[in-house]
Amino acid sequence: MTTTYSALSAADLLDAVRRGDVVDLIAESVRRVFQELIEAEADARIGAARHERTDERVTYRNGSRAKLLTTQAGDVEVRIPKLRRGSFFPSILEPRRRIDQALHAVVMEAYVCGVSTRTVDDLAEALGASSGISKSEVSRICAGMDEFVDALRTRRLDHAEFPYVYLDATYLHVREQGLGQVVSKAVVIATGVRADGGREVLGLDVGDSEDQPFWEAFLASLKARGLSGVRLVVSDQHAGLVAALGRHLQGAAHQRCRVHFARNLLALFPKTHKGMAAAALRTAFAQPKAPMIADAWDKVRDQLAAVNPKTRPMMDSAKTEVLAFSAFPKEHWVKIWSNNPLERINKEIKRRSRVVGIFPNENAVIRLVGAILTDTHDEWQATDRRYLSEESMRKLHPNNRYDEPVATITGSDQHNQDS
Repeated sequence: MTTTYSALSAADLLDAVRRGDVVDLIAESVRRVFQELIEAEADARIGAARHERTDERVTYRNGSRAKLLTTQAGDVEVRIPKLRRGSFFPSILEPRRRIDQALHAVVMEAYVCGVSTRTVDDLAEALGASSGISKSEVSRICAGMDEFVDALRTRRLDHAEFPYVYLDATYLHVREQGLGQVVSKAVVIATGVRADGGREVLGLDVGDSEDQPFWEAFLASLKARGLSGVRLVVSDQHAGLVAALGRHLQGAAHQRCRVHFARNLLALFPKTHKGMAAAALRTAFAQPKAPMIADAWDKVRDQLAAVNPKTRPMMDSAKTEVLAFSAFPKEHWVKIWSNNPLERINKEIKRRSRVVGIFPNENAVIRLVGAILTDTHDEWQATDRRYLSEESMRKLHPNNRYDEPVATITGSDQHNQDS
């Protein structure tokens, strides 16, 4: 039914190529193919092509709206037909990845609950919900997403040992059920490095990052699912987390994220001295051996204390934890001395959550973040490249342990909190 339109599009494109007017032939070709498929599906939905009279016609076109698509050929803009009755969204543009499906589900839920922002309203309309979507449809969509997210959150972890575990929290706005107020909730993520050097997503939960019972419940759930062999926990200095580590992961080492510590340390200096302080601190981490790192740390402490005496007690109390990485194989230092390995995940979570703005409930948060983590976990399993080499991981074997002291977690340890 779209033969004439297709022929004209191809002819126009050919003429443009001959004139040299098409800068990106591939992108334009992709756009036209998508547009033809959209038009064909719209014709089938309407029951008639443009200007065609048929007994099967059920509605009429009513203009179109633009939609920007990101393809491997670049960004292209297509036109999606509007209908006088009902809504239309081409199946070829339906979200394929679980992240997009989860975002769709969260947006629809926010839309139905009436807590959406203008951005969500616009996106809901772009997704084809301008004519409304039922609560039963939202429930069906959400149930499908929750199934695979729950599978990730409850899977067994006893298939391997995880010498390195990373814990981090990012914050999202959630509407508190029953109260109607919006609060900031911590989205807690746990990832780990297996004994063979591969990475996996271990867990996800939503709560208060400063609340010790919350962290204890989260760590207890990881252990109940089979988490074992933990040699080093890399995290920020959340008060509740530090206390919980002392109860549930005794005997492991605790690496306090050096990036966050550096931010707290530099906050003690005026702007004119921050560059000097940062450069001095970097020299400690540039040393090739653990004893040299400890010595350099003390020299930097004395140097900075001469400028601001408050830095001395701060660096003394944090030394063991911030330098815990130095007791492990040197090949691992760059990847275990901070929480930076989780930065990519957190950025993706923030990027997606900005579309939603305010989540209608905690389940919606878990649904979207869980989808992101599920795709991330699958990508990690599919790659042939390990995060840390298997050869270097063998150095963690008891027969190859280093002799340097390790910042072992105990129930009585006292820790500084991040400002």
